[in-house]
Amino acid sequence: MPVLTLPELELYRHELREAGQTLVLTNGHFDLLHVGHLDYLEKARELGDALIVGVNSDASTRRLKGEGRPIVPGIERARLLAALEPVNIVVIFEEDTAIRLVETLQPEIYVKGGDYAPDQAMNSKPLPERPAVEAYGGKIVLIDYLPAHSTSELIRKIKTLQNS
Repeated sequence: MPVLTLPELELYRHELREAGQTLVLTNGHFDLLHVGHLDYLEKARELGDALIVGVNSDASTRRLKGEGRPIVPGIERARLLAALEPVNIVVIFEEDTAIRLVETLQPEIYVKGGDYAPDQAMNSKPLPERPAVEAYGGKIVLIDYLPAHSTSELIRKIKTLQNS
């Protein structure tokens, strides 16, 4: 599966619409790819006919996750994701949110992890893309993460090994 630019992706989106297919869009850093990512992407793909994955660029990941991140460069993260069976297309984006991706592609379904709030509730992260999805009538689906499977947890384990 290819890694495309946003203009190339717009053509793919047009083809999906013409064929009456449902587009699912998700996005994230996907640094240190692990089985939790795969589980999440498999569940996202089951929701529609095609799954596009937006990958935060290296600069965006550094701004959001801090110095030392990403561990894996963006083009490599994108290539790994593009090789996964549930993923149709991958795009790298520079912004800190996927609002521009959502506005441009207008997926029927926008998927994020269960750490986001379904209704901007307290004690969970607000979903910055929510207004963009709601503006065109798209659907937001939150998928629970596989417990104890996160990049942050992997980094902690690696640091523990390094210190022993």
